[in-house]
Amino acid sequence: MTIDKLGSTMPMKRKSRGRSKGGKGKSGLVQCSMCGELVPRDKAKKVTRRTSFVDPTLARELRQKGAYFATQMQIKYYCVSCAVHRGVVKVRARNERRQRIRPRRRF
Repeated sequence: MTIDKLGSTMPMKRKSRGRSKGGKGKSGLVQCSMCGELVPRDKAKKVTRRTSFVDPTLARELRQKGAYFATQMQIKYYCVSCAVHRGVVKVRARNERRQRIRPRRRF
């Protein structure tokens, strides 16, 4: 809960206030990869993908023979509305919004 000018407490929708900076002050801005909106870096949703330069069928054959491939990391930042639209984050129920859920990592 936060206290407004009159001294009464105001409800807080999310525990983190929608950001991951804590009490660090200002954070830099990044541009949304879909709509171009400038979003604070700690509020934007970061999506990292690895892309290969080699065709998947050819890569499988060469990998069996022991070849290594260089992959390129694609990093994209999305504003909250574009992340919801693309399905990067889901809309959660009101009682589940305050829980910090970590995605399961695939290895």
